[in-house]
Amino acid sequence: MKAAVHSRYGPPAVVRIAEVEKPSVGDHDVLVRVHATTVNRTDCAYRAARPFFMRALTGLTRPRRAVLGTEYAGVVDAVGSGVTSFSVGDRVFGYNEGAFGTHAEYLSVPQDGAVAAMPGGVTFEESAPGTEGAHYAMSFVRTARVRAGQDVLVYGATGAIGSAAVQLLKHHGATVTAVCGKAQLELVKGLGADRVVDYTAQDFTRDEQRYDAVFDAVGKSTFGRCRRLLKPGGVYLSSELGPGWQNVILPLVTPLFRGRRVRFPLPQQNQQVVRQIRDLIEAGEFKPVVDRRYPLERIVDAYQYVETGHKIGNVVITVVPQTQSSSSSPSSTER
Repeated sequence: MKAAVHSRYGPPAVVRIAEVEKPSVGDHDVLVRVHATTVNRTDCAYRAARPFFMRALTGLTRPRRAVLGTEYAGVVDAVGSGVTSFSVGDRVFGYNEGAFGTHAEYLSVPQDGAVAAMPGGVTFEESAPGTEGAHYAMSFVRTARVRAGQDVLVYGATGAIGSAAVQLLKHHGATVTAVCGKAQLELVKGLGADRVVDYTAQDFTRDEQRYDAVFDAVGKSTFGRCRRLLKPGGVYLSSELGPGWQNVILPLVTPLFRGRRVRFPLPQQNQQVVRQIRDLIEAGEFKPVVDRRYPLERIVDAYQYVETGHKIGNVVITVVPQTQSSSSSPSSTER
């Protein structure tokens, strides 16, 4: 099968397209013919082994797994003898961080893994980007214990995590202030934000409004800068470790002072989460934002674009062209 592989850590150029062996299917595994996948910040971090400690998970001197990729949507091509949850021909989507392998024509996953039937009425390219940003955003909402009527600020509201967070917060009944650039103001309003702040025109940390929670979905702020934005007892959460790993240290320290505090979201990766995401998509409560689409052969270009830091929502990789799938509607590929 065709796959995007890497044998060493480094920049996007370490990735190449090669023929590799199709994955085997165990008794309780499902073989998926991948129609669409994505390139996201998680993939970039594993490919470059940044931060360095990630090598403890992926291999100290070289990658243990040649094929990266966390998100996918496709069709079940074969099932193991003990599989009862899925059948050949089922349309499925899911998240596969750790095992990876979605940047390929075929992927083998356990039937009880983070995989579920695709949402009805959407294409493979619309389903594939549904899990990475959303499952991180769900962890933000859960960890912050967001309740209806609370005021929440989302910094980085146009990324995969931020755009999902805005929608999920509205689903939970929060009042959302979203921070983004001028060019995306209307997009973010369309996601449901009650108020939008243009960070190119004003310093969002000087905002006069106060919030029950501040979500930094791009990891570019600090608790110190955002503390004044929080109401008494308010919480700050970031998608990154922060300078000196402060975002995993401060959650241990700030509760001692019984005031504004830091919490660090730990995402859950399981079948229940993927099913919840499917239900939200089907109910019209969440729609993954797609910026660009590339064919698998141009995955290096996708990596390079993601690493500019300017992507809006998600970058989709088409593995099976839509013209070969009667269940997908045509759409243009980014040139």
